[in-house]
Amino acid sequence: MGKVERIVFLSLILDLFAFTIPLPLFPRIIEWYTVREISDPNGLLSRTLWFVSAVRGIFYKPLQNSQRWDVVFLGGLMGSAFSTLQFLVSPHIGSFSDKYGRRNVLLVSMIGNILSAIIWIQSTTFASYMLSRVIGGLSEGNVQLATAILSDVSTPNNRSKALANVGIAFAICFCIGPPIGAYFASRPVPLSLGSLQMELNVYAVPAILTLVLLVAETLFLTVALPETRNTQPGKRDNDDLLEVHVNEKSKAASMVRSVQERTELLRVLRKLHFLFLGIFSGVEFTLTFLTFDLFDWNNTQNGALIGSIGIISALLQGGYVRRAISKVGEGKMAQRGVTSCALGLVFLAILPHFVSTQPKIAVGLLRAAAVCLAFTSATVVSSLTAHASLQCNEGFNKDTGKPVAEHPELAKGKALGEFRSSGQLGRAIGPLLACASYWTFGPSITYAVSGIAMLTLSVSMRSVAVLPEKSSR
Repeated sequence: MGKVERIVFLSLILDLFAFTIPLPLFPRIIEWYTVREISDPNGLLSRTLWFVSAVRGIFYKPLQNSQRWDVVFLGGLMGSAFSTLQFLVSPHIGSFSDKYGRRNVLLVSMIGNILSAIIWIQSTTFASYMLSRVIGGLSEGNVQLATAILSDVSTPNNRSKALANVGIAFAICFCIGPPIGAYFASRPVPLSLGSLQMELNVYAVPAILTLVLLVAETLFLTVALPETRNTQPGKRDNDDLLEVHVNEKSKAASMVRSVQERTELLRVLRKLHFLFLGIFSGVEFTLTFLTFDLFDWNNTQNGALIGSIGIISALLQGGYVRRAISKVGEGKMAQRGVTSCALGLVFLAILPHFVSTQPKIAVGLLRAAAVCLAFTSATVVSSLTAHASLQCNEGFNKDTGKPVAEHPELAKGKALGEFRSSGQLGRAIGPLLACASYWTFGPSITYAVSGIAMLTLSVSMRSVAVLPEKSSR
């Protein structure tokens, strides 16, 4: 792992650690605001919960704990709102990084994240907390820009291995972030802050920890991260896929795909990213519905399930994906992950039929599904991202060392920003559709249909799952 890769990896650990800390707190935060603001029927929270309850009532009317279902659904809506903001802003962050530099745009986005954490610490109303989430959604650019930076400093030959670090950081932080957030949620506010006579959020301690991590990340990036835009990676192989010279003849000979073909492939990859995350995010969100509805699991048991998925995913990322992807190819690796998800959905679809009669088999099916989803988490998004990155501008003038811009649509920041945006749109829509289906048709039909959709998606990926020729890598 090179110097810049290590810097990016450490910054991702800090950033995603801060991002995952509040994840298990959403329902509890909403409940706290509900107690405080329920007497105000015109408040933002009361109006929002009324809307959520009305929508939920169309699809599902639980016999008990209806308010708890509404709180969980509102938590999902908050996540969808965050993803929607990312869908809107990601292409612009990418384009700005192409124009003004990755480092500069990343540091500006960190200021927005810090501001979001500061507002969270002091948010005693639901409206102010949502303001914090909106600012965070518009500012979050670390993962996207980390992908662009790693693409800048890696050659096509080692691109997939470099980008696998993003997935490893995700898996690590999703294992440790939520439990630590839950632990610090029960800690009292430090006396030094209590003496300020300022009312704070009930979960000010996790918010303060988030702020400390974001400030540390910003200082670390300011000191350690160099600018990588227009930086030529180390010495490349003579047969590298996208090395481009000024001479048009040699340029055409060195490229396997034309600009038009790569632009079209990027469009296909964006579509696949959207469809995959649309289905997968719905599965992720309704999984806690399933365990609550059928097994009556508590937060600790749900946390253990999600944590196990993260641990298996991290092990697969580091032990399998990084080693195998150069032989298998990015498209084929992503297809394997999608197929694994389809298999996991089959397990989830048949699981409800064993809950009452053979509960041990039902739990075994849930664990098998978790392993399949862990493989999916380890492979699909990182492989599709690497595949998209390989279609971007890679050429440098061999005389001047300056980059050769082949096409505006192939600029790394812009192309990867649009790729991430498509996935975030899927994350915004998927949980809402999955909830509606779960409440209307039940888990078996929901997961069966999702499994068929995922299998269809896997079959449609044949065109991007062709192993590249050696000369193209």
